[in-house]
Amino acid sequence: MDKLSFVKMSGSGNDFIMIDNRGGRLDIEPRTLAERLCRRRISVGADGLILVEPSATADFRMRILNADGSEAEMCGNGGRCVARFAEMLGIAGSDMTFETLAGLIRAQVDGSRVKLQTSQPRDIRLHRSIEADGDLREIHSINTGVPHAVLLCEDLEAVAVRTLGRTIRFHPAFQPAGTNVDFVTVLNGHTLTIRTYERGVEDETLACGTGTIASALVAAALGLVSSPVQVRVRSGEILTVSFTGNGPDYQEVFFEGQVRLVYQGELMADALLD
Repeated sequence: MDKLSFVKMSGSGNDFIMIDNRGGRLDIEPRTLAERLCRRRISVGADGLILVEPSATADFRMRILNADGSEAEMCGNGGRCVARFAEMLGIAGSDMTFETLAGLIRAQVDGSRVKLQTSQPRDIRLHRSIEADGDLREIHSINTGVPHAVLLCEDLEAVAVRTLGRTIRFHPAFQPAGTNVDFVTVLNGHTLTIRTYERGVEDETLACGTGTIASALVAAALGLVSSPVQVRVRSGEILTVSFTGNGPDYQEVFFEGQVRLVYQGELMADALLD
């Protein structure tokens, strides 16, 4: 596999390597491919690798592999990117459905703007207390396709996102799967700002789609915001989360924002060197 076409895309700062694998062209195991291609500075570099594969139940199947090679059930920003990628290649129309490990996802593409209807949120738990880094912390949790722990903070700049996020990500309360961790400040009844430590990337990322959704739904369940919710992520972009119903019985959860097509290229053999 000395040459393989790919596209680099960014969803609000979450960047992905996109490969059309409907023909089963890969002659390397996807986990290994993700680990090697997502390395920054010595390969393409990305938060994750997304493969488009055939589906018997939808327009296509999305496989999302994190930078560490682990496979995620769902990725909100990755889902927005793959929708624009599929529409660009003619794999699907502007209104599409695709398969993920978290279920079927519907997307609408309007130029560079993509709106995603997510899988049904579940397992919402409010006001949990756990000890982390020597302090008792109140944490709220929800699964928006992948698990998230949400912490409300007064000053996001003062939060040690990488160290505290890692502690909570691996905390016994969230094992064996672990959790993503979102630090959230409520600005007003329709606006949040967040920072996220992502499981699988094992670092803070510039954006997290499922974390954006998780933060908005948890804040709504606490009575702090109402739909629609504008969420400013670390990249500075604003994402919109809309929904009906009240926690934990949310319905019609949508997630919307811009997607950037960054560049297209061909992978060379050296990108895969161990």
